[in-house]
Amino acid sequence: MRLSSLADYAIVLLSAAARHCGGVARLNATQLAEETGVPLPTAQKLVSRLAAAGLLESARGTGGGFRLARPPSAISLADIVEAVEGPIALTSCVEHGANDCAIEGSCRVKPHWGAVNGAVRGALAGVSLAQLSVLENA
Repeated sequence: MRLSSLADYAIVLLSAAARHCGGVARLNATQLAEETGVPLPTAQKLVSRLAAAGLLESARGTGGGFRLARPPSAISLADIVEAVEGPIALTSCVEHGANDCAIEGSCRVKPHWGAVNGAVRGALAGVSLAQLSVLENA
């Protein structure tokens, strides 16, 4: 399993925003891109997605920009990954709806994928943005 580069970049951007948490000033995509090295078009795309997911608050106009919508300790890796990738699902049979698996009807592993998926999501949910930001500075 590997995170997409967008999910990875989203984590990097939010870690940078977490380091600025508590400050009065808001950040913009340009500042985050410069601080992290994430290409500006990608940073712009991601801050929009993260704001739509409720992880960033945005304000327009003078003094506008972005800041975390909640404390870094209340934002998990799972929150960030799901904001960018959608629900965490290791296999298609974990997702609800139509599946394109040729052996779905006779698969003996399918009943167990929910537990595996839950464990992976739980592991990601157990790591907060605050923890990542501290590790990043160590």
